[in-house]
Amino acid sequence: MELSKHLPDIENTRLALNPRTLNYASVVPTPKTKVLRGHFKRSRDKGCSTCKAEPLSNNFVDIKHTTLSERGALREAFRCLKCADAPCQRSCPTQLDIKSFITSIANKNYYGSAKAILSDNPLGLTCGMVCPTSDLCVGGCNLYASEEGPINIGGLQQFAVEVFKDMRLPQIRDPSLPPLDQLPESYQAKIALIGCGPASISCATFLARLGYSNLTIHEKQDYIGGLRLRLAVALERMDLPASP
Repeated sequence: MELSKHLPDIENTRLALNPRTLNYASVVPTPKTKVLRGHFKRSRDKGCSTCKAEPLSNNFVDIKHTTLSERGALREAFRCLKCADAPCQRSCPTQLDIKSFITSIANKNYYGSAKAILSDNPLGLTCGMVCPTSDLCVGGCNLYASEEGPINIGGLQQFAVEVFKDMRLPQIRDPSLPPLDQLPESYQAKIALIGCGPASISCATFLARLGYSNLTIHEKQDYIGGLRLRLAVALERMDLPASP
C-alpha cells in the first residue's frame, strides 16, 4: 500500500493519533534551563567540570557508532515511560516536546514526530547527530540507573527526521496565515543575519515561517553551518581504520 503524500491527508489521518503540535514555541531562558537540568540530572559524572580534568583531544566518546533502524527505534520508543514531569524536556536547551515525538514514533507516526521536532528546532537532524545528549536530555532520563540504560533520545530524533527527509514532502506555509501579498509592508523589510551558524539559520527559519521574505545571511567562511558543520566535516575526513 502506497503512502499518501497529500499534506491534508497526512495532517488529518496520521496526526490524529497524537496531540496537535502547539501553535506557539516554548521559550525558556538558558540560565533557567541550566538550573532545571541541575535538579533532574542523573549523570553527575558528565558535564563541563569533567572537561577540565580530562583532555578532549582524540576523545570521541559522544560519537554515535551506529544509527537506529526502524525496529530499533520502535523498541527504544516503547521503553519510554512518558514521565509526567519529563525531566528530559526540562533539560533540553531547545525545549523540544520529547514525550510527543517519542510517542509518535511508537505509533509509527514518523511524520508527526518530525513535525514536533522541526516545529521547535529547525536543525533537528543536526542536533540528533552531534548534540551532547549525555549531559542534557539523556542525562535527566529516569531510566538512567536501569539495566538497559536511558532512552537513546538523540538516536530517535535522528531517525524521525531522516525518515521525514526521505519522504521528500514539499514545504508549505501555515495555511492559517495571510497570503504574502496581504502582509504589511514591514514584512518586506531587509533583514541581515551575521554568521551562518545554528543561531542565524534557526532565526531565519522562524522569520520565514512568519512571512518575512527579504532575509540575507552573511558568512565570511567558505562553508556554512558554523561549529556544527566543522565537527561533521572533521569526522568525515578522519582517517579511521576500515571495518573488518
